[in-house]
Amino acid sequence: MKFETVFDVSAGGVIYRIKDREVMVCLIKTLPKGHWQLPKGLIDKSESLEEAALREVKEETGLDGISEGRVDKIDYWFWLKEGDEKVRHHKIVYFYLIRYKGGFTKDHDQEVAEACWFPFDKALDRISFKSEREIVQKAEKMLEKKFEIVS
Repeated sequence: MKFETVFDVSAGGVIYRIKDREVMVCLIKTLPKGHWQLPKGLIDKSESLEEAALREVKEETGLDGISEGRVDKIDYWFWLKEGDEKVRHHKIVYFYLIRYKGGFTKDHDQEVAEACWFPFDKALDRISFKSEREIVQKAEKMLEKKFEIVS
């Protein structure tokens, strides 16, 4: 049996802010299964990975931000029923560290049930997928290095 594989490329972000001396990240709760995850989505033809990440974060969280560089990428395989056939997909998602500059989580799009700010440790407990927990841990290390005081 021969299977067709569809290759998908997406981009997303770990958007963060500092509130009361604590770093917070915004996660989304997706429909219909209610998974907590990072905002991400497919890249439009005219976009760079970074532009797509900023756009997807804005659409899915309601928040604007400034990219501070790529965190890492993940890739995974899954099956989707398309018509009468099951189609295998291989997806790569590039994640960026994004500093919050404005917006409100209530302004997320209709694909998202909820967008919420969480402290890093609570976000790690809440995220549904191991690969995305690892992205958040890498983002946290990037921020620790960024805010490290050199004596």
